[in-house]
Amino acid sequence: MTTLRMKTTKQALALLAATAMTIIGAHSVTAEVTQNISVPLDGFSVFIPCANNGAGELVIFQGNLHILLSFTINNNRVSGKDHFQPQGLTGTGNVTGDKYQGTGVTQSMFSGSLVNGQFESTSVNNFRIIGQGPGNNYLVHEIAHITINANGLATVFFDSLSVDCK
Repeated sequence: MTTLRMKTTKQALALLAATAMTIIGAHSVTAEVTQNISVPLDGFSVFIPCANNGAGELVIFQGNLHILLSFTINNNRVSGKDHFQPQGLTGTGNVTGDKYQGTGVTQSMFSGSLVNGQFESTSVNNFRIIGQGPGNNYLVHEIAHITINANGLATVFFDSLSVDCK
């Protein structure tokens, strides 16, 4: 869910950046947009493969997701950030009834030139579902980065993902 939300946000920010580039061209303009919202996640579910003594179970969550988005155009550059953080996210295993807490932070930032198309983006996702007792904590960690030069070529790209049960 976090990766999907992160991709959707990146797509929205990219569309906003493209629209801004089309409207203002290469003029020196300063504009900033910030959104700070909380979204209910009632009924959000995650399969935890290490739960239920290794048999796995679906955990149904409720709580909120804090979302902070910012977007700036300044001196022929566009940049943006997003920040996602669970707040009061609690879950219950559908087989065992075990209780879980959703924690972590997912953040992305991008910056690009409105003149020559240079662009870079970095995302860091730390999403943790912490269960009762040992062996049923579900940990997701991902770091992704891309750099695009003025010729439109990706000069740096990596995506490192780890998913662990501990």
